[in-house]
Amino acid sequence: MSENKSLSSNQINQLSGLTLAYLGDASWEVVVRSYLVNQGLTKPKDLHKAATSFVSAKGQAALITLMENTPGFLTEDEITVFKRGRNAKSHSSAKNADIHTYRIATGFEALMGYVYLTDKERFDTITQFCIDNIDQAQGNEEATHGTK
Repeated sequence: MSENKSLSSNQINQLSGLTLAYLGDASWEVVVRSYLVNQGLTKPKDLHKAATSFVSAKGQAALITLMENTPGFLTEDEITVFKRGRNAKSHSSAKNADIHTYRIATGFEALMGYVYLTDKERFDTITQFCIDNIDQAQGNEEATHGTK
């Protein structure tokens, strides 16, 4: 891993939705963990509990829904990548969410992987939006589905 080779724009666009989701899951997890530690949480149990609202399928689905409902926030390319991830055929199943929520969360992760690879500044903008709006997103999710 000593050589860091960047993918071309064409190569990134050819990645499957699940490959983008794989990278997006990891990159989003690092952002969330860093944010929580910077907030002063230090006990692993507290960190895990706090991280769940951000990284659970329900939390991710709520966040992408909020992004979709914020006029002009997502670009056409980002919406396309989200849909590619959402519609990807996954052979794994959700642990704590229904399949519909799980697929939406996979779309969220694909979007995160895509912007992580293509535009670090945009990645930072989207992750900050998510951190700033997690409570609102989950409130909307609760009101819509009666769950948290």
